[in-house]
Amino acid sequence: MSVRYLIRLPDPERVRASGEFAFRSQSAEGMASELQDALRGDALFQRWRAIQDDPDSVDPALGVTDAAAVVEGRQHDLHIDLVADTAIAGTVFKHRMRLLAGATWELRDVRTG
Repeated sequence: MSVRYLIRLPDPERVRASGEFAFRSQSAEGMASELQDALRGDALFQRWRAIQDDPDSVDPALGVTDAAAVVEGRQHDLHIDLVADTAIAGTVFKHRMRLLAGATWELRDVRTG
């Protein structure tokens, strides 16, 4: 089942400074592309897993991917809105967002269907 996550990045500068795995893009479209890549592939998960104290003990379910995930981004004044359509479960989606944006993002809405 597909889930639509509506995300707000209220301060893109803080997002880009939120950690080792943070978004690098300057534009809403670039950030959408980075999130889409993080949902479709496991490169971000593998990089994060590699720096854990015991990489072999990391739950492999956190590395699930969705090749059909689609993310759109829009710039609105000073914030960025992302809309992600994916079959990835909420806990895994939130983990990916914490890697990419730290605590500087807001989950505005979740819709199924």
